Formats: sequence, C-alpha cells, structure tokens
Amino acid sequence: MLSKGDDYPLHQTPEPMAYVGGNRNFYDRYFFNGYNQDGSVFFAFALGVYPYVDVMDAAFSLVVEGEQHNVIASKTMSMERLETQIGPLSLEIQEPLSQIRIMCDDAESGMHCDLLFTAFIPPHEEPRFIRRTGAQLSMDLTRMMQNGTWSGSITHGEQVIEVTASGFQGTRDRSWGIRTIGEPDAQPNPAASGFQFYWMWAPLNFKDFSIHYFVNQDASGAAWNENAVLVPKIGGGPELQMAHCHLSIEYQPGTRFARTATIEMTSAAGADYSVILTPSWNFYMKGLGYGHPTHRHGSYHGDLSVIRERYRTDSVTPDNVHVQALCRAELTTDAGQEVGQGVLEQLVIGPHAPSGFKALLDFAS
Repeated sequence: MLSKGDDYPLHQTPEPMAYVGGNRNFYDRYFFNGYNQDGSVFFAFALGVYPYVDVMDAAFSLVVEGEQHNVIASKTMSMERLETQIGPLSLEIQEPLSQIRIMCDDAESGMHCDLLFTAFIPPHEEPRFIRRTGAQLSMDLTRMMQNGTWSGSITHGEQVIEVTASGFQGTRDRSWGIRTIGEPDAQPNPAASGFQFYWMWAPLNFKDFSIHYFVNQDASGAAWNENAVLVPKIGGGPELQMAHCHLSIEYQPGTRFARTATIEMTSAAGADYSVILTPSWNFYMKGLGYGHPTHRHGSYHGDLSVIRERYRTDSVTPDNVHVQALCRAELTTDAGQEVGQGVLEQLVIGPHAPSGFKALLDFAS
C-alpha cells in the first residue's frame, strides 16, 4: 500500500512506508512539555504512531490551579503515518529539528491550544536503549531531545493563557524503535523474572545552556544506560559530554517520588558540576497515555475514541509512580552558582536496592 510518506526520501527497507519490520511493538513518538517561570502553568503533549498495529494516538494535558486536565485520543491509522490529526489533537512539523506546532480543539472539554515550540539548543541524540526481558527484546530504541521556548495560547473554559517565548520554556523528545505497546503478550515468558524498571530523566534549562541527564538501573542499582551532557544554546559551541555522573535521591516518605535529587557530574577535563533538584509538584504521565488504565499507548479503540479527564494533582494516589516533577535546579560549578528550571521524570517499579525498595510497589519509609 502506498501512502504520502512514499513521496519523501525516507525509505529504509524495500517496502512502502506503510510497513515496518516484523516486531509488533515498533513505535514512533513525539513528546513535549512546557511550563512558565513560576511553575503555575504546565502542559504536555504526546503523539504516537504504531504502524504494525495500525494505530495512532495523542494526548494533551494541562495543569493549572492544582488540577490536571487531559484529552486523550486514539484512531485507526489506515496505514497513513503522515495524517497526524487524531480527533481534536494534531501536530505539524513547521521546520524539522527547529519548530513544531501542536494543537488541541476540543469543544466538549473546553480545552483549546495552538502552540509553537522553537528549539534553542541543537538536537541531542541519547545513547541507544537496548534491554532484554528474559527471552524477549523489550526495548531497542533511539531517542533525541531538545529544549526550547513556547509561543501561542491555551484556552481552558473561560480562561485564556497567553504563552510567550519570554515566559515559557520546555522540552521535546522524539523516540522510535521497539517498546511494549498495546495489549500485553498472552504467551508466558518463562525466563523473565519479576518486573523491575528504574528510570530518571532530567532535562534542565539554564541561562545560556541546558543540562540533560538520565539513568536506567537494575535492581541492584547498576546502571545499564546512563548519560549526562551540557548543551550550549544554538551558536554557543559544541555540547560537553560528561565523563562521570552520579545521581542520589532522598524520597518522600510513603511514596516513590523524590523529595530532593542531586546529580554530580565531571567533564573529561576535570570540571565538576553539581545540580540539586527540588521538586514542587507532580504531573502524572498517565494523562498522556503512559500506563493509562484504558488508553495506554498503541491500544486499539476503533475508528476514533476521545476521552476527557480531570483530577487534582494532590489527590492522586502514590501507586501512580510515573511522573514528571517540576523542579528548581541549583547548579554549582567552579565558576559559581546559577538557578535554572526543569523536570525530573521518575518511574520506579519493582525492587531497587539503593532506594530500599524490595517489592513491586512498596514505598519509602
């Protein structure tokens, strides 16, 4: 089957663009977040393409006055990857690797937005993620990230939020490859032990540069993927890869959420960087379909399904462990101190010895 994608020089197999390899879990996803300087407004958007199961889904979330509002949509893709509108939600590439437009026009929830992301750092390619669970390949993906500014507007009921490049910044990422989607495999995986996943991801913004850190660790606390880099704003020089990095976390009692987190980094030249992150509140990633009870990524809901949700962020139970915490970031270097802003994404499931977690979902004491 031919599609619009076949008119672009992007083929990587002899097949038309409608088809991917034989792994049903292949996906291609966009993610965005944005926030103002005092942290009173936060929004996020995601759009995922799942060619093997012929599904595309998207979501827009807004957090304002302590409430999280979500619009989540899913459609049958009809094997056309470039039709990136799913009901009231849509995405447009204005300039690749520089400007992307996201939109929500949902009369039922009263949620509307027209927002333009403009990158202020070059794209950063994270190290490849490869992870096996027993006999199965559970992750094999590439991801890139960029920080930038936002402009446009958000309408929520009678409230109009003007979004300006001087007042709003955030992060986008793109990832593609293999990661579990849709319905779980009904066939048992005998070699797999109990489920465990430890993930921390911190894209941080400072005046002239961004710092990006992430880590995956196994149950013993050994990192199987970790990276830290300082990326100057466009025109400010090459990115600085850190030679050593380490994360330490103090948890909020009764949760798996960080009360504070410290990232220690050292460049190849021996320069030290220390970032203390102080979270203020959590955005719940289920609002974008991550682990959603009914509309998880890549799940099938017919020709079109749109759901709306709202809840107070301080009322969500702590077993909703996948969050992005809006953070104050205090950076200390040999040159002095600087305060920035960013998020700490956290997903900690199962045992993790350094944290004191022993079961699938026990909490910090």
